[in-house]
Amino acid sequence: MPDSPAHLSERMLSEGQKTLEFFRALTPEQWGLTIYTEGSDWAVRDVLAHFVAAESGIARLVENILSGGAGTPEDFNLNAYNERKVAGFKGVSIEELLAQFASLRENSAALARRLSPEDLLKTGRHPWLGVAAIADILKMMYRHNQIHQRDIRRSVSPGERSEDG
Repeated sequence: MPDSPAHLSERMLSEGQKTLEFFRALTPEQWGLTIYTEGSDWAVRDVLAHFVAAESGIARLVENILSGGAGTPEDFNLNAYNERKVAGFKGVSIEELLAQFASLRENSAALARRLSPEDLLKTGRHPWLGVAAIADILKMMYRHNQIHQRDIRRSVSPGERSEDG
C-alpha cells in the first residue's frame, strides 16, 4: 500500500538522506548563489534554512490535525511566515542547519510511522495545498524539497535537467 504509514516514513527518510547528500556535495561558492529574488533574496543557504523551518512547521501542523484541529488558518500568510522564519536562521551555520534538518526529518518520519491508516485520511488546511489529507501533507514534505533542490540545481548547473521534480 503506497500510502501506508510505514511507506511514507521510509520515503521521508530516504528523501531526507538525498537532501542531505545534495547539500553536502555543494562547493563553498555554490552556497552563496542566489536562488530566489522575490521578497528577500534567498541564497542556497537560505533554502536550507527554509527546509528546517518547513520541516518543523509541517510536523506541528500534522499534530494539530491529528488532535482535531483545522490546520493552518485561512488567513495565514505563507510568504510572510517563510521570510520571518528564514531570517531567524541568519546566524546559524550550514553544519548546524544540516544537523537540524536531519534531526527534524527523523522526527517527521517517526511521526508518520506511528500513524494509523485512518490517521492518514484525516484532513486539515495546509498553507499551500489547502484542505488536504495527512498522507498528502506528509508527501508534500519531501516533494517540496525536491522542487527547491531542482531550482538550486538549475542555478548551479544552468541547462542541466533534474531527475526529480
